[in-house]
Amino acid sequence: MIKHILSVITLSIFVIAHAFAQDIYSPDKNIRLSFSVNDEGAPTYQMSFKNKAVIETSHLGFQIKGDDQDLKHGFSIVNSERSSFDETWRPVWGEESVIRNHYNELLISLKQDESQRMMMIRFRVFNDGLGFRYEFPEQPNLGHFVVEKELTQFAMTNDHTAFWIPGDYDTQEYDYIESKLSEIRGLMSNSITSNLSQTSFSPTGVQTSLLLKTDDGLYINLHEAALIDYSAMHLELDDKNFIFNAWLTPDVQGNGPYMIAPAVTPWRTVIVSDNAKDLLASRITYNLNEPNKIEDTSWIKPIKYVGVWWEMITGKSSWAYTDDLKAVKLGITDYTKTKPNGKHGANTPHVKELIDFASEHGFDGVLVEGWNIGWEDWFGHSKDYVFDFITPYPDFDVVGIQNYAKDKDVEMIMHHETSSSVRNYERHLDQAYKFMKDHGYNSVKSGYVGNILPRGENHYSQWMINHYQYALEKAADYKIMVNAHEAVRPTGIARTYPNLISNESARGTEYQAFGGSKANHVTILPFTRLVGGPMDYTPGIFEMDISKLNPENTSHVNSTIANQLALYVTMYSPLQMAADLPENYNRFLDAFQFIKDVGIDWEKSVYLEAEPGSYITIARKEKGTDNWFIGNVNGKKDRISEITLDFLDKNKKYIATIYSDGDDANYKTNPQSYKIKKLKVSAKSKISLKSVEGGGYAISIIEII
Repeated sequence: MIKHILSVITLSIFVIAHAFAQDIYSPDKNIRLSFSVNDEGAPTYQMSFKNKAVIETSHLGFQIKGDDQDLKHGFSIVNSERSSFDETWRPVWGEESVIRNHYNELLISLKQDESQRMMMIRFRVFNDGLGFRYEFPEQPNLGHFVVEKELTQFAMTNDHTAFWIPGDYDTQEYDYIESKLSEIRGLMSNSITSNLSQTSFSPTGVQTSLLLKTDDGLYINLHEAALIDYSAMHLELDDKNFIFNAWLTPDVQGNGPYMIAPAVTPWRTVIVSDNAKDLLASRITYNLNEPNKIEDTSWIKPIKYVGVWWEMITGKSSWAYTDDLKAVKLGITDYTKTKPNGKHGANTPHVKELIDFASEHGFDGVLVEGWNIGWEDWFGHSKDYVFDFITPYPDFDVVGIQNYAKDKDVEMIMHHETSSSVRNYERHLDQAYKFMKDHGYNSVKSGYVGNILPRGENHYSQWMINHYQYALEKAADYKIMVNAHEAVRPTGIARTYPNLISNESARGTEYQAFGGSKANHVTILPFTRLVGGPMDYTPGIFEMDISKLNPENTSHVNSTIANQLALYVTMYSPLQMAADLPENYNRFLDAFQFIKDVGIDWEKSVYLEAEPGSYITIARKEKGTDNWFIGNVNGKKDRISEITLDFLDKNKKYIATIYSDGDDANYKTNPQSYKIKKLKVSAKSKISLKSVEGGGYAISIIEII
């Protein structure tokens, strides 16, 4: 880690008046943050960008459960401190090798006159946005307290266009809706599609990371950073006044987070720009997290993998070993006395075939789901002891597969589905992680499908936030990387714990086998879900007609092959799966070559084109090489993408291999139409390519030596 602290200036101001306004600007002076307390002693803030209002006067504070004195008014400013900070730091993996963390800070200390309680609000203003959090110092009049409601507001200036998904305590797996703020209420009921666990809370409740676009050309993202020991924040819209109010995920008793002073909340973030590309380039979420706490990171390595997954998602294969059992009791049920169903995907010969495929094509790992006993009775019965995470089915030879993979220089990736029986998972966690290390597994895909046990808890309550963090830190003790599915959406914690190699936490590729996702879905996710961290989106599907894998599944993957290739660049993750079956890749080996070639860890990223819901074009330079890769995903309609390669080294020549939509490509009727061409390029080259709706292109650029 490299740090360069340029300046720290501290100014202390002691005042007794309630109303006292203070301004602080971003380092480039484009963003202004104004803080004041009003006539009632309520803390408020405003934010502008290039003299345009972004956040109008918005209130701050808390409603405290069972306390006569809420932390929302009656405050005076007793101290104000200003400072500036500038550093560069090196992530273990990322979209670039160096990240700049540059901001001006304003720390306001407030005292509530009646209760004599202290509350501090820390603002950090970056060139691309704002972060602020609440801090509660140790004090005699505030020890333990329960937040009934966080009163943070984000007051919008008008009826903006929003890219939103329904507010939900248990899932983020929704297609995005694009609408005016005033239309959210009327669209809400139809936007709530079915999920195995879901709890919506309001007809105007939406989730962060929320993207907004104003009529005068500003792009705004509302989210949070460093979600530690707190409840995940949603937003409830006052659609008469266009004010978003913080809405915290409650626990089983309906309570918000339990706090003990001294304490801090997560950061509330506002990213803003008049260019959509700047939102994709923002690293505010990471910069508001603590530096890396893992001393030796040599074991944290990006992975490209294949696996036994898509065939089960589509229904071609099954997780379960037998169809004989109506219920399973671990330690009692004898699988040797059951009849195999013949569809179990995680069997030794099949897994060895995948290891062979990975070895032949240079992949790092193989993920196997359904290897462990219990899948016949894993969901829907509120079952506590559902898996033990160490006992394989009779047809899965753990040691034999371990040795076979090692001989092929392929790493096995573990799968831990918890079925949301969280107490059971924590009970087995040490044993499960030790089993992994004993058998050569260095990374785990964990899952939290279904309703949480203990019963009544929500996926995004404080209790569950603490569980995800516990599992992550415990994994670091064992030098294990974590890819958590159905967990809370990330908030930049991977800076502090880079063994959080990826997350799902959004509507991923699997929904293409559950009826399909919108063709422009992948042009929105980088502006929303990926603001907090990488997504294990599991791209690379080449056979779009799911009925060819499972005649009973008539779903269609709403994408062209070229679009699927581009996702390896546009949907950033240091953990990338080639999700389709080997037989489908063998049909299109020329297109598959891009998946084999594309990098997964980057020296630099250049954002070439971007418009949420419509298109994204990104160029990335692979770390440790001079290779560049470009991805373009296209959303709503056919479009000509025109880019300049001026990011290339001006003294070098390159060969570009272009994988683009075919002339007759159509994501519904002809998704496998693509064309490949090679040409010599330089920093002076310009490229013009047609991308169809739901299509795109991918380009590899290799230096001529």
